[in-house]
Amino acid sequence: MRTYIQFILEIYYMNNFHFFPNRLSAKVSAALAITALVPMLSQAQNSMPTLSNPNVSVILDGYYQSEDRLMTERAEGFGLGETELALSANIDDMFYGKFTSVFESHDGESEVHLEEAFIQTMALPNGFTVRGGRFLSDIGYLNNQHSHTDSFTSRPSAYRAFLGGHYFDDGLRVSYIAPTDTYWLMGAEVFSGDSLRAADEHGERDFDSTGVYTAFTKIGGDIGVESSWQLGFSYLRNENGQLTAEDHDEDEHEEEEHAEDEHDHAHSASYTGKNTYAADFVFKWAPNGNYKYQHLTLSAEYFRVSDFMLPELHDEHEEEHEHEEEHHDEGHAKDYHEAWYVSGVYQFSPNWSAGLRYGELDSQLQHEEHFDQQELKETELSLAWHNSHFSTVRLEFSHQSNVGFEQAENDNVITLQYVMSLGAHGAHQF
Repeated sequence: MRTYIQFILEIYYMNNFHFFPNRLSAKVSAALAITALVPMLSQAQNSMPTLSNPNVSVILDGYYQSEDRLMTERAEGFGLGETELALSANIDDMFYGKFTSVFESHDGESEVHLEEAFIQTMALPNGFTVRGGRFLSDIGYLNNQHSHTDSFTSRPSAYRAFLGGHYFDDGLRVSYIAPTDTYWLMGAEVFSGDSLRAADEHGERDFDSTGVYTAFTKIGGDIGVESSWQLGFSYLRNENGQLTAEDHDEDEHEEEEHAEDEHDHAHSASYTGKNTYAADFVFKWAPNGNYKYQHLTLSAEYFRVSDFMLPELHDEHEEEHEHEEEHHDEGHAKDYHEAWYVSGVYQFSPNWSAGLRYGELDSQLQHEEHFDQQELKETELSLAWHNSHFSTVRLEFSHQSNVGFEQAENDNVITLQYVMSLGAHGAHQF
């Protein structure tokens, strides 16, 4: 009998690669999606996915939230989450393709963007796979998964701060699964890196067109028939992630804030740096290996973003740092950002699950030529009802406690969310 990890391996081989062009405008994307995809919906019924008759799926995501949360797309009140329209199919015996567009509401307006459009090889020898186009990066544990599969309404602060919630981009990936008894995946990616660029107030910086390089590895296995685990390490090199010294007038402040809001909403990182290091660990348990009726998932991740200042700015920061140390000032800023979280989710019956997550973010905010320290602590408790594998209603309570974040309070936030799946959709990641 196949083990759980072996099953995941097979799913990975079948569903793990993609390619496509630059972002379309919201209006053009919406028109194309509605015009071109509605006929396909009527045709794709009860048949194998082929190029002429692909799998079509829709994810409906809506919510009500009592208060705003830092660095999230979800605003106070009623709103539309990441509602997805996806098409996928085997192009031929050599290639697989997938297209995913996402509809969201922001500031009372509906928006659409292209999240995935890729092709992936299916028949390369020796465990190699190549994916090209626009796709989710495989760094960290959560990033390669769509948000509707999460056990909480929002991603941890580490993802929201350093990856814009989830990092997807135009690029190329090469991955390799080693022929070992233990699951061992290795891979490398190269991206344009537009959403991870450092702030550029005046649009004068000369950014590299290919700005992001990643490397990752994931190792996992089974412990008997009831438990399985996975350990991952990731590295991201961002050639455009370092900050320059600010040079602006007070009259420009309001205009810059507006630009930052637009930047953040484009799933861009709030805090960048040249080097990002990440580690993750996941443990899963289910009685007799039957995950359908009862299971426990424990996970944790740590992120560290370093070298976020250009050399000349770093030298000034070091001088300030030394001066503060001479005066025994314990509140000086660090020369790196870091964040982590731990999470536990327990499905105690086929229809109910509960989750608890705690995370911290320690970041540095640039203010002219110096940096101010910021801290965010979040505790989240969720209760979800699953009528079936295709429908989830989630009630979540979260408490955010912060220091140094402007126009943000220590709030208790209540969120009611629904996630509904229509049509075929791929197997969830481990």
